[in-house]
Amino acid sequence: MIKIYHNPRCSKSRQGVQVLENSGKEFQIIKYLENLPSEKELTSIINLLGITPIQLVRKTEKTWKEEFKGKELTDIEIVKAMIENPKLIERPIVINNKKAVIGRPPENILSII
Repeated sequence: MIKIYHNPRCSKSRQGVQVLENSGKEFQIIKYLENLPSEKELTSIINLLGITPIQLVRKTEKTWKEEFKGKELTDIEIVKAMIENPKLIERPIVINNKKAVIGRPPENILSII
């Protein structure tokens, strides 16, 4: 089953849902601000994406700028920061079996569905 980690307030995330709806495939929406991923789950997502934790951080978010920018953080500390402040997680994230993409731009989603 395809999963999309979605923030309804984000236009790119809404566009990602639209791409999936237009595909005609079944998918599950996970509102990650309400259903926070565990450290293990977020680490697994990062591994599927084939990126480092810092690459999943929204560095323009106020929380990042005020609390974390310029600090030397380990990957584990970055993952914990995203769990404690889920708005820091880039979105949308779409997972299809063992493939995952960040839907920025939303057309990226087409590569795994």
